[in-house]
Amino acid sequence: MTFIIPVLEIITACSLQLKRPSKLFSSKCMLLLNYLGKIGPKTPLKAAATFSVGWNTFACSESLEKPLNWLLFNYYLTTCLQSSVNKHRHMFVKQIDMDHVMKAKSIREFDKRFTSVMFGYRTIDDYYTDASPNRRLKSVGIPVLCLNSVDDVFSPSHAIPIETARQNPNVALVLTSYGGHIGFLEGIWPRQSTYMDRVFKQFVQAMVEHGHELSSM
Repeated sequence: MTFIIPVLEIITACSLQLKRPSKLFSSKCMLLLNYLGKIGPKTPLKAAATFSVGWNTFACSESLEKPLNWLLFNYYLTTCLQSSVNKHRHMFVKQIDMDHVMKAKSIREFDKRFTSVMFGYRTIDDYYTDASPNRRLKSVGIPVLCLNSVDDVFSPSHAIPIETARQNPNVALVLTSYGGHIGFLEGIWPRQSTYMDRVFKQFVQAMVEHGHELSSM
């Protein structure tokens, strides 16, 4: 999820083209955390917030390959990915066996046949290792709020880097018992803002009011 405030350069998603608040979650937050972990305190950003991050790509994939999760989520998402690339298959046919890609039955198979090849990785394991932000969390050099739910099948709880977060004073890891994947609904009949919205609002307010204190630490 990305939200940009020009004065403080607070980021929680990626709406650079739109120049207005936009909600992009999960994989976009993985990109953001990997960036922050690579660049450390040298980033021009002042703070960031992430929601429903997939911390370990291997664990995420294994969770989504469980029979019920495959039936409810994995297969459908795989067909969506296939549809997206098939529209432009003429751009990939010289580099990738698109017929093989279109026969993928899971996200892992799609990544092995298309994504890892497209981006020049030797194996899918190399790609999944590089894509996992848990490896770089210790190097994040700005205040980051990370909200995850332990019942998120896209990001299983055993793969959440709790100990690593504890060792980095820049990272606040918030875990909820329920919330699913980018859900965090509240109330018997949820209609308005979610717990995620409230946490984000409080985080932004805290950065606006106390961000200068963190910068001077």
